[in-house]
Amino acid sequence: QVQLVESGGGSVQAGASLRLSCAVSGRTFSVYGMGWFRRAPGKEREFVSAINFSGGTTLYTDSVKGRFTISRDNARNTVYLQMNSLKPEDTAVYYCAIQQSPIRLPGRGPESYDGWGQGTQVTVSS
Repeated sequence: QVQLVESGGGSVQAGASLRLSCAVSGRTFSVYGMGWFRRAPGKEREFVSAINFSGGTTLYTDSVKGRFTISRDNARNTVYLQMNSLKPEDTAVYYCAIQQSPIRLPGRGPESYDGWGQGTQVTVSS
């Protein structure tokens, strides 16, 4: 059974940086794409970023392009989300997810993922 554990959230001022981590166990991490999603208060869950199994292909939602960077360390079974120049509108619970099928290109839709972490809170104040 796959397990995903996020860490690195917190409360920061606008303009600050945070790095989220997601440690994966129970699946051969190196052959699966990974994604980050977030859910802000009162809003639907939304796609943030994704990375393919090798790290060679990444996707971002428009609102975080140029500020967030997704990466992975297959030796550590961990995916990261470096978040710079944080804005109050980035406030949300952030979830990492593992793709349902190996080797596939990363997807933006939650239906592409079948394992989820418990979430980590990111709060950005102005």
